[in-house]
Amino acid sequence: MAETSLAWDDLDEDALEALAARVAGSLAPGDVVVLKGEVGAGKTTFVRAAARALGVREAVTSPTYQFARGYEGFVGGRVVDVNHLDLYRLEGLDARDALDLDEYLRPGSVTFVEWADPALGLLEEPGIVEILHRSPATRRVRISGPLAARLSPASC
Repeated sequence: MAETSLAWDDLDEDALEALAARVAGSLAPGDVVVLKGEVGAGKTTFVRAAARALGVREAVTSPTYQFARGYEGFVGGRVVDVNHLDLYRLEGLDARDALDLDEYLRPGSVTFVEWADPALGLLEEPGIVEILHRSPATRRVRISGPLAARLSPASC
Protein backbone atom coordinates (compact mmCIF):
# COMPACT_ATOMS: atom_id res chain seq x y z
CA MET A 1 0.00 0.00 0.00
CA ALA A 2 1.39 3.40 -0.96
CA GLU A 3 1.97 5.96 1.77
CA THR A 4 -0.54 8.78 1.80
CA SER A 5 0.97 12.22 1.37
CA LEU A 6 -0.60 15.67 1.03
CA ALA A 7 1.05 18.98 0.17
CA TRP A 8 0.21 22.67 0.38
CA ASP A 9 2.21 25.38 -1.42
CA ASP A 10 2.86 29.04 -0.77
CA LEU A 11 1.40 29.22 2.75
CA ASP A 12 1.94 32.47 4.60
CA GLU A 13 2.10 32.41 8.40
CA ASP A 14 -1.68 32.73 8.83
CA ALA A 15 -2.31 29.85 6.40
CA LEU A 16 0.37 27.74 8.14
CA GLU A 17 -1.37 28.33 11.47
CA ALA A 18 -4.77 27.47 9.96
CA LEU A 19 -3.35 24.20 8.59
CA ALA A 20 -1.88 23.40 12.02
CA ALA A 21 -5.31 23.92 13.59
CA ARG A 22 -6.84 21.54 11.00
CA VAL A 23 -4.18 18.96 11.77
CA ALA A 24 -4.85 19.35 15.50
CA GLY A 25 -8.51 18.62 14.84
CA SER A 26 -7.56 15.26 13.36
CA LEU A 27 -5.35 14.16 16.26
CA ALA A 28 -6.20 11.43 18.74
CA PRO A 29 -4.67 10.57 22.11
CA GLY A 30 -1.44 8.65 21.55
CA ASP A 31 -0.55 10.47 18.33
CA VAL A 32 3.00 11.60 17.65
CA VAL A 33 3.69 14.32 15.10
CA VAL A 34 7.26 14.72 13.84
CA LEU A 35 8.12 18.15 12.42
CA LYS A 36 10.90 18.41 9.87
CA GLY A 37 12.42 21.53 8.38
CA GLU A 38 15.43 23.77 8.60
CA VAL A 39 15.92 26.40 11.28
CA GLY A 40 13.29 29.11 10.91
CA ALA A 41 10.99 27.07 8.67
CA GLY A 42 8.03 27.37 11.05
CA LYS A 43 8.07 24.16 13.09
CA THR A 44 7.45 25.89 16.41
CA THR A 45 4.87 28.20 14.81
CA PHE A 46 3.04 25.07 13.63
CA VAL A 47 3.19 23.45 17.08
CA ARG A 48 2.06 26.67 18.77
CA ALA A 49 -1.02 26.93 16.51
CA ALA A 50 -1.84 23.22 16.87
CA ALA A 51 -1.51 23.40 20.66
CA ARG A 52 -3.78 26.47 20.75
CA ALA A 53 -6.35 24.52 18.70
CA LEU A 54 -6.07 21.70 21.25
CA GLY A 55 -7.03 24.14 24.01
CA VAL A 56 -3.58 24.84 25.45
CA ARG A 57 -3.80 28.15 27.27
CA GLU A 58 -0.13 28.67 28.22
CA ALA A 59 2.37 30.29 25.88
CA VAL A 60 3.97 27.56 23.76
CA THR A 61 7.66 28.19 23.22
CA SER A 62 10.49 26.14 21.77
CA PRO A 63 11.86 23.67 24.31
CA THR A 64 15.35 23.62 22.70
CA TYR A 65 17.26 24.02 25.97
CA GLN A 66 14.87 21.98 28.10
CA PHE A 67 14.24 19.25 25.50
CA ALA A 68 10.55 19.01 26.42
CA ARG A 69 7.60 21.03 27.65
CA GLY A 70 4.21 19.70 28.64
CA TYR A 71 0.83 21.38 28.56
CA GLU A 72 -2.77 20.45 29.24
CA GLY A 73 -5.11 20.32 26.26
CA PHE A 74 -8.21 18.55 25.01
CA VAL A 75 -8.97 15.99 22.31
CA GLY A 76 -12.58 15.01 21.76
CA GLY A 77 -13.57 16.65 25.03
CA ARG A 78 -11.01 14.58 26.98
CA VAL A 79 -8.10 16.12 28.84
CA VAL A 80 -4.77 15.10 27.30
CA ASP A 81 -1.15 16.00 27.84
CA VAL A 82 0.18 18.01 24.89
CA ASN A 83 3.94 17.50 24.73
CA HIS A 84 6.42 19.51 22.69
CA LEU A 85 9.88 17.99 22.33
CA ASP A 86 12.91 19.46 20.60
CA LEU A 87 15.71 16.91 20.23
CA TYR A 88 18.13 19.19 18.37
CA ARG A 89 20.76 18.99 21.11
CA LEU A 90 20.52 15.19 21.40
CA GLU A 91 22.36 14.47 18.17
CA GLY A 92 24.63 11.49 18.70
CA LEU A 93 22.98 10.54 21.98
CA ASP A 94 20.52 7.77 22.67
CA ALA A 95 17.27 9.70 23.04
CA ARG A 96 15.80 7.08 25.36
CA ASP A 97 18.78 7.45 27.73
CA ALA A 98 19.11 11.24 27.53
CA LEU A 99 15.40 11.90 27.89
CA ASP A 100 12.76 9.66 29.41
CA LEU A 101 11.01 9.52 26.03
CA ASP A 102 8.43 6.96 27.14
CA GLU A 103 7.04 9.54 29.55
CA TYR A 104 5.99 11.69 26.59
CA LEU A 105 4.69 8.89 24.37
CA ARG A 106 1.83 7.76 26.57
CA PRO A 107 -1.51 6.69 25.08
CA GLY A 108 -3.25 9.68 26.74
CA SER A 109 -1.03 12.32 25.19
CA VAL A 110 -0.41 14.10 21.91
CA THR A 111 3.28 14.68 21.26
CA PHE A 112 4.98 17.02 18.79
CA VAL A 113 8.68 16.34 18.13
CA GLU A 114 11.04 18.76 16.40
CA TRP A 115 14.47 17.55 15.21
CA ALA A 116 13.32 13.98 15.85
CA ASP A 117 16.17 12.12 14.10
CA PRO A 118 17.71 10.78 17.37
CA ALA A 119 14.36 9.21 18.27
CA LEU A 120 12.88 8.14 14.91
CA GLY A 121 13.63 4.48 15.56
CA LEU A 122 11.67 4.69 18.81
CA LEU A 123 8.52 6.28 17.37
CA GLU A 124 5.76 4.02 16.06
CA GLU A 125 3.99 5.38 12.98
CA PRO A 126 4.36 9.10 13.59
CA GLY A 127 2.64 11.64 11.41
CA ILE A 128 5.27 13.65 9.52
CA VAL A 129 4.92 17.39 8.87
CA GLU A 130 7.67 18.71 6.62
CA ILE A 131 7.92 22.51 6.32
CA LEU A 132 10.09 24.04 3.61
CA HIS A 133 10.89 27.66 2.74
CA ARG A 134 9.33 28.73 -0.59
CA SER A 135 10.17 32.42 -0.11
CA PRO A 136 11.02 34.53 2.94
CA ALA A 137 7.29 34.77 3.74
CA THR A 138 5.84 31.51 2.40
CA ARG A 139 6.22 27.81 3.09
CA ARG A 140 5.50 24.49 1.44
CA VAL A 141 4.07 21.87 3.80
CA ARG A 142 4.00 18.13 3.13
CA ILE A 143 2.15 15.83 5.52
CA SER A 144 2.64 12.08 5.36
CA GLY A 145 2.01 8.97 7.39
CA PRO A 146 -1.19 8.11 9.22
CA LEU A 147 -1.91 11.79 9.81
CA ALA A 148 -2.23 12.47 6.07
CA ALA A 149 -4.79 9.69 5.72
CA ARG A 150 -7.06 11.50 8.21
CA LEU A 151 -6.98 14.85 6.40
CA SER A 152 -9.20 15.60 3.44
CA PRO A 153 -7.23 15.98 0.20
CA ALA A 154 -9.90 18.40 -1.05
CA SER A 155 -8.17 21.30 0.68
CA CYS A 156 -4.70 20.66 -0.74
